[in-house]
Amino acid sequence: MGCFPCLRCRSKDVKNCDGDLDSNEFPDNGKGRRTYNDVSDGKCVDSMRGKGQAWCGQRANVARSFTFRELAASTQNFRVANLIGEGGFGSVYKGRLESGKIVAIKQLNLNGLQGNQEFIVEVLMLSLLRHSNLVTLIGYCTDGDQRLLVYEYMPLGSLENHLFDLESHQEPLDWHTRLKIAVGAARGLEYLHCKANPPVIYRDLKSSNILLDNDFNTKLSDFGLAKLGPVGDNTHVSTRVMGTYGYCAPDYAMSGRLTLKSDIYSFGVVLLELITGRKAIDMTKKSGEQNLVSWSRPFLKDRKKFVQLADPLLQGHFPARCMHHAVAIIAMCLQEQANFRPLIGDIVVALEYLASQAETPENPKSPTTTSRPPAASRHPSPSKASKTPTFIRYDIFCKDVYKVNFDVSSGIIYFISAHISLVKREFDQAVDKV
Repeated sequence: MGCFPCLRCRSKDVKNCDGDLDSNEFPDNGKGRRTYNDVSDGKCVDSMRGKGQAWCGQRANVARSFTFRELAASTQNFRVANLIGEGGFGSVYKGRLESGKIVAIKQLNLNGLQGNQEFIVEVLMLSLLRHSNLVTLIGYCTDGDQRLLVYEYMPLGSLENHLFDLESHQEPLDWHTRLKIAVGAARGLEYLHCKANPPVIYRDLKSSNILLDNDFNTKLSDFGLAKLGPVGDNTHVSTRVMGTYGYCAPDYAMSGRLTLKSDIYSFGVVLLELITGRKAIDMTKKSGEQNLVSWSRPFLKDRKKFVQLADPLLQGHFPARCMHHAVAIIAMCLQEQANFRPLIGDIVVALEYLASQAETPENPKSPTTTSRPPAASRHPSPSKASKTPTFIRYDIFCKDVYKVNFDVSSGIIYFISAHISLVKREFDQAVDKV
């Protein structure tokens, strides 16, 4: 997918456009600022490893330094037959190390959209962060002007390969698998936002950066644009606008103010792609349908039209109630005002619940019917917030907070939340009216 020129910078201008390594420090045991600008001979990574525990509170990954000769041999001199993908960074090849381990090797295109700074950021981030839903960095190469990254190999490739432009022999993803992928991506994002300290803003969440193993387990990849999030009393990070057209939050694109909620918008776009089977931007569509979010707005505002968002390849094989709840989550993630978007922790709880419900067969053609939960469930004590899903009147929530009108004559939609404070004060006020 192409990128806006204003959302990506040329590699020769990278050092001047983002300043991640200058304006954001990687704390050195809390005793001062330390920046890293030299990756030659692996100096950047070697000097950084000792800071991993102080930065994220856990042991840093030990990424090995490879020679260019080793990686060339593992890919048979980067044969075209071993090419498995291409992106802004460069080309990705399948390789076999001397140990016999199958890996994915990403080679920097010196004339590409991303450059040396993105390489540094990626090595730093993946050396400091470790989670089952983040791709594992095995090593790197900095011989001469060569810049290569070595990752664990994900046999099923990226999510976009299983959603769009399917070959005749490919089976479309079923509903349960789509939710499983969404849950995995949400858990990876939750780790970046809630477990990493300071938090990390991914800034490039999209279907091509979501990788899958043979069991459709999800791992987020490509951290070249990642940035340390705001800490203390800061509410945002000011930075040059970068990202992929169609996934970038409108508030960030207009102001350059990057927040954790910028990632939530991108996640909403990915979830919308999973539901609809449509690309975020598809210039082959007719006018009015090329931008997925713009096309979906009328459907998101009318619950009677929710089912029309479903990917035709699903052939109606999905639980109707589960579909309605998933679309409700999308609607909140895609709010233009960042403060109205939910927290990633609440999204994880909601999607995990929906994934568990997706395993229960339901007639998708029957009308959505939900029994009204007991009052205790609708009004839990804030002091007892837990991982147990809480059902909340989504129609009132949308009408009073999001100014979205829903026809609720045929039933009530309930949205799942981990606790009442989903979107701070505005959400609490809406719930109080139930």
